[in-house]
Amino acid sequence: MDQTALECHRKAGRIAAQCREWARANIQPGVTIRHILETVESMIRQEGAEPGFPAQSSRNHVAAHYCSAPGDEQAYEEGDCVKVDIGVHVDGYIADTACTVDLSEDRRWTPLVKASEDALAAAIANVEPGRPVGEIGAAIERTIMAAGFQPVRNLTGHGLARWKVHTAPQIPNYGERGGGRIQPGCVIAIEPFASTGRGMIHEAGRAEVFMMVGPPRKAKGLDKDVLRAIQDWRGLPIARRYFRDLDPEALEDTISKLTKQGSLMRYPPLVEKEGVMVAQTEHSMYVSADGVEILTTV
Repeated sequence: MDQTALECHRKAGRIAAQCREWARANIQPGVTIRHILETVESMIRQEGAEPGFPAQSSRNHVAAHYCSAPGDEQAYEEGDCVKVDIGVHVDGYIADTACTVDLSEDRRWTPLVKASEDALAAAIANVEPGRPVGEIGAAIERTIMAAGFQPVRNLTGHGLARWKVHTAPQIPNYGERGGGRIQPGCVIAIEPFASTGRGMIHEAGRAEVFMMVGPPRKAKGLDKDVLRAIQDWRGLPIARRYFRDLDPEALEDTISKLTKQGSLMRYPPLVEKEGVMVAQTEHSMYVSADGVEILTTV
């Protein structure tokens, strides 16, 4: 990794961390999810960067990918276990971070949140060049299970590359065999999810997050303005709320056509069983021959 790329990752990480801490302090019962997410994205742009993916805030049994739609008035409630997941890019170089906020008056979810936080610390302590990713996952699994919870086994950490949020290596939340190894000079995001349930998630609900995964094919009715606006994101994840200034019918029609032809991928919310609570903690880091640099610290 050259110095210019590393400095972009560092700047993205500083901005992401500042936004995460603002969100942590401002997530309160009665505040709308959309207010938090849109304010975060505004803060990112004010700092001269752009969202690496749409800011997301998932509650309770929803583990990830809840992204408020334009006009969404859903608000946080007392008793919620709230995740906030933030991505920032500077010239395509990405930082990814997340935290969980316990909104219960009796702090009933704090042990779950701490299990996720402690698992991240254990994982980072095991990161070094050449380390098998399964050993990092084993540290996450041991920590979460020792606290009396389950790791979410079908969500993983991941590498970060220019204009790509998810690249190799995948970093599991349990001690699997095989997989890759940590390479010097890489940037990775580790995100332990701790669950009060089985630790398995599935897709459910309306997707608000999308990503171009291939070149669009010519099709009748593809709106040129919408297509151009989507392609301007160069394959990074996007949300409907990015395109409020476009004709909503043309937007929906183009999204539908691109999805059917396989050029656009939908990412619905990822959920555990109803009644289960899930916590998430995440840092991005640069791994060099000299050690690990956490990019998403304040």
